[in-house]
Amino acid sequence: MGRGQSARGYSSKMPTDGFVQWSEGPISRRVQWAGRWRKLIAQSANALCALAEREVGKPDWQGLTGDVLPLLSSLKWHEKNAAKILRPQRLGGRPVWLLGQRHEVRRVPIGTVAIIATWNYPIQLLGVQVAQALIAGNRVIVKPSEVSPRTQEALLRLAVRAGLPEGVLTWTDATRQAGAELLRNTKIDHVVFTGSTGVGRQVAAWAAQELVPTSLELSGNDSAIVLGDADPELAARSIWQGVVMNAGQTCMAPRRAIVSRAVYRRFCMALEALAAGTGGLGRGGVLRLATPGAGQTVHGLVAEAVRMGGRVAVGVNEPAPRTDDDPDRVRATAVLDCPADASLARGGHFGPVLAVIVADDDEAAIRLHSKFDQKLSTAVFTADATGAQRLAARLGSGFVTINDCVLPTSHPGASIAGIGPSGWGVTRGRDGLLAMTRAVCVSRTSTWLRLPARRPDAPTLRRMRQMMQFLYGGDGSASLESLGVRLGDTSAAAADSPTSTAASTGSADAEREAKTGLAAGPARTRHPET
Repeated sequence: MGRGQSARGYSSKMPTDGFVQWSEGPISRRVQWAGRWRKLIAQSANALCALAEREVGKPDWQGLTGDVLPLLSSLKWHEKNAAKILRPQRLGGRPVWLLGQRHEVRRVPIGTVAIIATWNYPIQLLGVQVAQALIAGNRVIVKPSEVSPRTQEALLRLAVRAGLPEGVLTWTDATRQAGAELLRNTKIDHVVFTGSTGVGRQVAAWAAQELVPTSLELSGNDSAIVLGDADPELAARSIWQGVVMNAGQTCMAPRRAIVSRAVYRRFCMALEALAAGTGGLGRGGVLRLATPGAGQTVHGLVAEAVRMGGRVAVGVNEPAPRTDDDPDRVRATAVLDCPADASLARGGHFGPVLAVIVADDDEAAIRLHSKFDQKLSTAVFTADATGAQRLAARLGSGFVTINDCVLPTSHPGASIAGIGPSGWGVTRGRDGLLAMTRAVCVSRTSTWLRLPARRPDAPTLRRMRQMMQFLYGGDGSASLESLGVRLGDTSAAAADSPTSTAASTGSADAEREAKTGLAAGPARTRHPET
């Protein structure tokens, strides 16, 4: 199935021989395919970057560094590690009373995986997701993004050309309607979706009705936290790089910097110098946003923050020039002294704008961070890296970077896990690969060394209790009351039980007999109906 063909009816067909061989064959075959795909991507890197620049406005050098190189690194990492990660794992710790048994966990393909692709990193994100699903042995159907259809179609055609059996990788039209039809008309075993929280909720609602598991990598609008002992100049450079990378269209880019008052002034001075310069961006730091209306949204958020008391870092309340031919070009901007309750601080935008918020101290900065709901990746700047590692669990994010922003998340073995409105499930890295499989626990019992199935005699039962006391610390003879356990009053429940009814009936009969001198009649015998 190529672009322009519907996925309807695809799953109703029996799996092809090629898919069965792909899914049930040795993983070495799938790893070798990944190596061939990697070489084809490397050979056509310039052409892929040119397509991405044409469709989403990503400069070719950013396409190379932010899309192609991370994907090539991921494929190389999977070639080296996938077989080890997916091999059967023996379960240790077998209890003695399971003598003669052996257990292991096998990772098997899920089946048909639907990938609904995003556009902001059209090569890297889709490429890693496709690689993991296919290396795990699944059949994959992709719905390309409507913003970057040709870039992603080229990537998928290279994957097929690398030697995939027919029907193992297919794709639909790059339209929203095609995505809805794919979920509605095709039997899907797992959905991988990358995109906004709003659309992610719709995918989750559909999946809940169909009981289909999902991996949802949704929006992030996280914080960069600059503690009082941090190097403010280093923090400003790293955070600004995260803001302008890919024109701010990165889910794990900081939307706000929460800065301890101890270093706030120095941080703002360093950031103002960066915002005033071009930063190597060209055209005065003006960047093109890929989706219509995104520039207007950014303008509105900055204007509101300024009305509430914030100030634009370069001293000019004009974050982007307006042009008739391209209204969605924006100038990379930082709003200093931004109120924490401003819409800009909440981070619902997707563009190169940063809200800078002052906090009285480190603890106040962390408390403020906790009030924002979408947490995908959080950056912490501090001289105490060990302390920041201990702090990581409190931040509520799936990824924490210390003294850097965004770039460390591109490690090919690192996984991304959204929390709350930022999604659920895991993509990329070791855990992302495992998420493209399901675990099957397989046990083998010896044909000659096995536990008897008959009821144990009294001596055997006594020895079992002795063994329980030796292994686990008790022989089962203590009463609950002696251990301080008091059960609640069950009289209300007992009144409704058949036994209680019979007992109360018997009491009523006895009372009547005592009063009248007449014995109750014989109980009626109920016969089954014929």
